Amino acid sequence: MSMLRLRKAEGVNRPAIACLWPSHNPSGFNVLLDAGADIRADQDDLLAYALMGASYARNGMDIPRPRVGLLNVGVEEHKGRAELKVAHELIASAADAGDFEYVGFVEGGDIPSDRIDVIVTDGFTGNVALKTGEGTAKLISGLLRSNLKANPMAMLGALLARGALKALRKKVDPSGVNGGVFLGLNHTVIKSHGSADAAGVSAAISLAYRLARSGFSDKLAARVASAVSLAQDVRDETDVTS
Repeated sequence: MSMLRLRKAEGVNRPAIACLWPSHNPSGFNVLLDAGADIRADQDDLLAYALMGASYARNGMDIPRPRVGLLNVGVEEHKGRAELKVAHELIASAADAGDFEYVGFVEGGDIPSDRIDVIVTDGFTGNVALKTGEGTAKLISGLLRSNLKANPMAMLGALLARGALKALRKKVDPSGVNGGVFLGLNHTVIKSHGSADAAGVSAAISLAYRLARSGFSDKLAARVASAVSLAQDVRDETDVTS
């Protein structure tokens, strides 16, 4: 419905959903996209995702020069599908114009790390990673809860660690960062989680207000337009070289 009413921004072939992933960074989160808007993505789409993700991190998380990584099965340049290798070159060439730092290929273990601020991938991989992370978090939470109630000593330990456990729960609570941003449309759209509570809906509305107030859509459109032009320049240079 958002795509039908608002239309895709110029230069965007496939819009992407950007979500926040708990991380070791000072902000507490990294940006992951695409989290499931489209299961496919070629090299041009991945380049657009890098530009859009960096713009979101800059305007939505106040990170002046975001660090962008391209998700792959390894950090070595010879690994990965053909479109990933081309996207690797395109994103590296766009880093200066896009005002971000490209760190190259990253692996799944880097998603919550402090090496990067933005993780770029296709929607199929991103959605699987997101759902796997959610399921693992629920498993750990359930195991921790049952073990802390296993015996009186464990319950005493839980009582003593109550402050630390409360801080941990607050950090990983999805309601505080509810709302995937639908990037690549002509206006700002926030996709709320279906199970969000009142606090989660409030967080999504606050995010939408903050992005709208910063002129995020216009800034994003300008970044994507520059990426399209840059990608064509890189292809022309490649054709001349070959």
